[in-house]
Amino acid sequence: MKIAVWKETRGDERRVAATPDTVKKFIDLGFRVAVEAGAGLNSSIPDAAYLDAGATIAKSARDAASGADIILKVSRPTAKERPNLPKGVILVAILAPHADAESIKAYARGGVTAFAMELMPRITRAQSMDVLSSQSNLAGYKAVLDAAGVYGRVFPMMMTAAGTLAPAKVMVMGVGVAGLQAIATARRLGAIVSATDVRMATKEQVESLGAKFVMVEDDEAREAETAGGYAKEMSKAYQKKQAALIGETIQKQDIVITTALIPGRPAPVLITKEMVKTMRPGSVIVDLAVEMGGNCELSKPGEVVDAGGVKIVGYLNVPSRLAADASALYAKNLLNFVTMLVDAEKKEIAIDWDDEILKAITLARGGKIVHPNYGGK
Repeated sequence: MKIAVWKETRGDERRVAATPDTVKKFIDLGFRVAVEAGAGLNSSIPDAAYLDAGATIAKSARDAASGADIILKVSRPTAKERPNLPKGVILVAILAPHADAESIKAYARGGVTAFAMELMPRITRAQSMDVLSSQSNLAGYKAVLDAAGVYGRVFPMMMTAAGTLAPAKVMVMGVGVAGLQAIATARRLGAIVSATDVRMATKEQVESLGAKFVMVEDDEAREAETAGGYAKEMSKAYQKKQAALIGETIQKQDIVITTALIPGRPAPVLITKEMVKTMRPGSVIVDLAVEMGGNCELSKPGEVVDAGGVKIVGYLNVPSRLAADASALYAKNLLNFVTMLVDAEKKEIAIDWDDEILKAITLARGGKIVHPNYGGK
């Protein structure tokens, strides 16, 4: 059995899909591991560290993939990379099927078995493989630090001989994994924190972290969570009531961090340009949903926008900006997933296609698109 680890080629992607620690564990499972030269450099992992762990270093992605049973990546292969996928290989990565339907067709045409790790179901058995949770946790933390870097004032209350500085007021919109970590981080820095979400179930979580919960509490809000733990898209009537409440609240905030996403759909607009105009000059908005269209109407991917003195931060691929830690967590997610594909005694790949985890994340298999949400049957 052989695993290939490719170097990421997208400009904003600094992570790598394996670490020396996971390489050792793959070898213990019976795999040979080939790592493309330079794959870990942006995550502070030199080729020598992979060699010491027992991997070989391949000159190119094609060389690494030669004879491979499994290819590990972070981001989906680009159109230039896809020809290097051998027929019959298993591809494990964040494949973004919502954004790139053509790539799914390409996997099927090429006979690639494609596993989209971001489709991992929210069940107990899959928690250790949940790449969205591991990466969102870091994104929530980094969002607060990014806000602090742009914000022109301090976060905590400071009492000095020259006077007292008031603490920053931070609002987090969307209380998933990223939102909860943002709340906790802002609290550690001494801010006064409030948070909002359409799911009533998050109220207790928010308050347990010492933040104030803000939302329209009605019958629709009590049923605003899917069986998988994600937020549902709310009715226009509810959105209007929630927008009015948020519009009133946001005027009093120094920093707003938005994290709201709906799987498979554009990010909901939570902050309109009219709301931005009501915020004080010097305020900061960090939009973690900018890659899916943005929660703020004025955010721009990859830019920090100045809208009348309000800074709107739209950094791309925020977990990648903490590449070393993000890679360590992501690589462990992949290790846990690949382990379930292997018969440990026989040291061979043995896949149970009836497993609910595999049914949830398999895009293409056997020359066909198989996921029902993306054209499969």
